[in-house]
Amino acid sequence: MIITIQELLNRHGLDAKAKVKLVRHKDNRPDRFDAYDNYRHHKDEFLLYQASQSSPVFHGVDYIVSFIGEEGNRARFVGVYKIIEERPMDEAHRTDPSDQYYYVMEEVVGFGELKERVIIQWNNPRAWCQWYKNEMDVIEVTKGFDHIPFTGYLDFIVSFDELKEIVTNQYEDWKNMLSCVYGVYAIRDTKTNRLYIGSAYGKEGIWQRWETYVKTGGHGGNKTLKALVDNNPGYSKYFTFTLLMITTKSTPDKMVIDQEQLYKHKLGAELCNN
Repeated sequence: MIITIQELLNRHGLDAKAKVKLVRHKDNRPDRFDAYDNYRHHKDEFLLYQASQSSPVFHGVDYIVSFIGEEGNRARFVGVYKIIEERPMDEAHRTDPSDQYYYVMEEVVGFGELKERVIIQWNNPRAWCQWYKNEMDVIEVTKGFDHIPFTGYLDFIVSFDELKEIVTNQYEDWKNMLSCVYGVYAIRDTKTNRLYIGSAYGKEGIWQRWETYVKTGGHGGNKTLKALVDNNPGYSKYFTFTLLMITTKSTPDKMVIDQEQLYKHKLGAELCNN
């Protein structure tokens, strides 16, 4: 049996008589704005992007039903938002020179069990914004956004935002594997290409050390990184984390530190010093 997103939302309390638009966010210029990444990791930026428009596309609209565009014509439901007010764009909110209108919105509760799980087939992909009367079929109900799976100690590079997601949500596969080993790791500043080589040998191994980076906003107590992050809010988005080697927790701390020094010499990179 095929059900439309309209039927599903109406069953959960969306007023069928209200003026509603369906909105699919998928900019074909990811260098300008990556809707998926911003929704996952920079929600405030996503909401500002949604609220800022170059034309009065939401004029007279009561609600918008928001989706993130995926492969092909797929679109993932991410919430219902009530339009509170339409304002001329002010410089405090402007992120694009073409933006002329700003819509004050608030998310409507009651759709939590559908949010991030329901996938629809988006009709007419060239029209990113359509009226609610244009029925669209639900084609899949997923478990939601899957976390990044742990595939192996030496097989990954994660951004700081991804590490933050892993640590904040206490992903069991990552925590179990990283907390049972010591090791040497590298942090790369992708903006400058500088490296920081560090080692982990605490009670909960690598997990404990990397958890500290998340809790401190990216610097982990390192003096150089702290100055960089403190003087440039949000700079940690340029950091990536990877492991260079691992060892058992029975390894003496000094041996792990010696390996850290060895990797610094091996890489011959300009390093951030403690």
